[in-house]
Amino acid sequence: MGSRRWVMLCLWLLPGAGEATASPDSEPATPAPPTRPWYSLARLEATTLAVLPRAGTGADEGFAQVEPTLILDGGPELGLNLGAPVRLRLWGGAKGLGRVRREDWDSPSDWGQLVRGLKLGSDSAPVGVWLGALEDYSLLSAHLVRRYSNRLNPDYHPAGGFLTGTVGALYTEAFVSDVLGARLMGAELALDVGRLFGRAREPGRYTLAFSAVHDWGQAGGSAPPLTLAHLDGTAVVLMRPGFEAHLLAGWGGRPGTGGAWGAAVGVGADALTPTLELSLRLEVRRQHGGFRQGFFGPDYELARFQAAGPEGVPLAEAAFPDGYSASGEAEVGWDAVRHGGLSRHLKLSLGAEAFSWGSFDVDGRVAVQLFARCLEVALKGLGVGMGQPGARYLGSAEVRWRFLGGKLYALGTGGTLLFPTSEGTLRPGAFASAGLGMDNAR
Repeated sequence: MGSRRWVMLCLWLLPGAGEATASPDSEPATPAPPTRPWYSLARLEATTLAVLPRAGTGADEGFAQVEPTLILDGGPELGLNLGAPVRLRLWGGAKGLGRVRREDWDSPSDWGQLVRGLKLGSDSAPVGVWLGALEDYSLLSAHLVRRYSNRLNPDYHPAGGFLTGTVGALYTEAFVSDVLGARLMGAELALDVGRLFGRAREPGRYTLAFSAVHDWGQAGGSAPPLTLAHLDGTAVVLMRPGFEAHLLAGWGGRPGTGGAWGAAVGVGADALTPTLELSLRLEVRRQHGGFRQGFFGPDYELARFQAAGPEGVPLAEAAFPDGYSASGEAEVGWDAVRHGGLSRHLKLSLGAEAFSWGSFDVDGRVAVQLFARCLEVALKGLGVGMGQPGARYLGSAEVRWRFLGGKLYALGTGGTLLFPTSEGTLRPGAFASAGLGMDNAR
């Protein structure tokens, strides 16, 4: 399918997992020989973690954090990534709290964090399944679920998942944000129109798709339920080896809410070379009656409790002005040696949307590898409702420095947080950590 972007190609969301089969200064590893199809990585990180309140919202807390990880790679259709951080209290917090941070394990959904990635099937298989943390996830056309993360709430650690399947001219992707709780779930069905009239010379050149997403709002804290739906069409207008350009259009609404609808038209391009992977998208959108494209976006796990802006109400109940917007998105992966896996000298993901009433949203992340891959620096940022009262900002940074042949590394992280409270508000905070890690690949 011309506009299909297989999220399953990015299996391991754990930072640094790309080093599992290569030393810091080596070329990416070659595929495993038939006589030895399995690779494994064992990792252990030990850090100190400080959680600091802002604006007098609580007491400091400090933790010793131990994070074991085990990765088993059985090839393109089978893989497993297990591990979770265990935070042991060193100081702070309310009187009578236990040694282990309670908020990390106080709901069934939190046990999902033990599974970072489970892969069954691949992009070339008729059926594929993936379970784990959802980071920067988009549901096919991305007009409902766009750049979504199910781990933005610091006290909610679910495992999400998605299922992909192909039957003749029909392709589908279904997802859940929490496999252990009643939360966000949806699906998109895409029809390869060319195959309806015989075997198309260029599969996926013209597609029609329908998507629907529902939030039950019953896990990770209660929030108002809602349902959205969208219809999309895509036409690939230019195809060259390693390059594709397409036009797209769509219309969506909020079932049960009269007058809530939106429309979008845009262009996109994808390029792939041995060292570069590039995806660009630009759209013009119309919003009306409280509906907007990308409703389940990068800020959603906080906005479902309190949307950005002066109203202080959940996103499902917030007033969204009628108007227009321009949206752009860029995904870049580049490696000076050979593009492949997660071992890249540069990874960039950036999305932005400007609204006709003067508001601006942006989110992005960038990671670079330097000095023969011994140093990796990653930055993430999010701004919602900028230019208006009650704008929301979040940011974080991470540094990893590998030494002694790459098996030992130092790491440091820091950034800002927002903690949902029982009153439906968001309590601001910050975090900082530093420590050591070691891994062994076979």
